[in-house]
Amino acid sequence: MAIRLGDIAPNFKAQTTEGEIDFHQWLGDGWGVLFSHPRDYTPVCTTELGTASKMKAEFDKRGVKVIAISIDPLNDHHGWICDINETQNTKMNFPIIADPDRSIANMYDMIHPNADDTATVRSVFIIGPDKKVKLTLTYPASTGRNFLELLRVIDSLQLTARFKVATPANWEDGQDCIIVTAVKDAEVPALFPKGARTVKPYLRFTPQPNR
Repeated sequence: MAIRLGDIAPNFKAQTTEGEIDFHQWLGDGWGVLFSHPRDYTPVCTTELGTASKMKAEFDKRGVKVIAISIDPLNDHHGWICDINETQNTKMNFPIIADPDRSIANMYDMIHPNADDTATVRSVFIIGPDKKVKLTLTYPASTGRNFLELLRVIDSLQLTARFKVATPANWEDGQDCIIVTAVKDAEVPALFPKGARTVKPYLRFTPQPNR
């Protein structure tokens, strides 16, 4: 069954390159990103893991843990990490889950038979502190993931979880936000002391509240 936004991210125990984990315990009270790879030693995924490793400080700053999964066994993962470190000029700094029996891949609906009936698709799950899925993305094998976009989405998710705002198209951290329609005009001055700009009754902007 497909995992939908708002669903509790299924828990599991697994072996990883940094030891055995219970996924929910590993997440703790923070945010998490789980992203899947069809197999080890694949070229696009090699660049992705290297990129995520280089950007780990940005995820850490946001209180977000990063973890990857591939259906290959643990020994293959360790060999692949050597290649990632060498070719991407980095040092892997987050775990890769081993899923040789595809139990987690099936649990998270990562195998799409019309694309490939054996390998996992390249999915991304952003999971909140409540263990609920906040975002899902699935990429084709030919297109590398944009980790700057994942950070942008996390910034939006964390902001909108705290304040009664939404973020407009192409929004980036520091830019104006949209006041959600559930907020009445009379409530705006107290909730948004920095002020508001009304374009239409349903389209009201305010400076980013936590800036």
